[in-house]
Amino acid sequence: MYDDDDPFLARLRAIALQLPNAAEKVSHGRPAFFTTKVFAYYGASVKVDGEWVQHPRCVIVLLDPGERQAVLADARTFVPAYLGPSGWIGVDLVADGTGRVGDVDWGEVAELLDGSYRMTAGARRVAALDARD
Repeated sequence: MYDDDDPFLARLRAIALQLPNAAEKVSHGRPAFFTTKVFAYYGASVKVDGEWVQHPRCVIVLLDPGERQAVLADARTFVPAYLGPSGWIGVDLVADGTGRVGDVDWGEVAELLDGSYRMTAGARRVAALDARD
């Protein structure tokens, strides 16, 4: 379901694994980044008109409900299958499936990962993250 040599995944991986105690595992065939709980997935799908639509180069995150609504207003976002009803959202890294790694706003991706990490990582890990600043 993913290519380990994908340059988008490599860049996402580098950002996610800089967070305190973050690690990576494969969950349901996709890379997942976690501490005690998952805070991000790479790649997803959604059912549209009875057909599965793949979003292979996206990040799935869990955000604060207030922030979630603002992010969902962006045309690159979608509510992923299975995780969406629990508040998770998907953000396509490249809107049409093409593009270059350098075209992505990786600062924005880092902010999304930070927000999701803060929702899932627990107080000690969030305090460790804050102590870095």
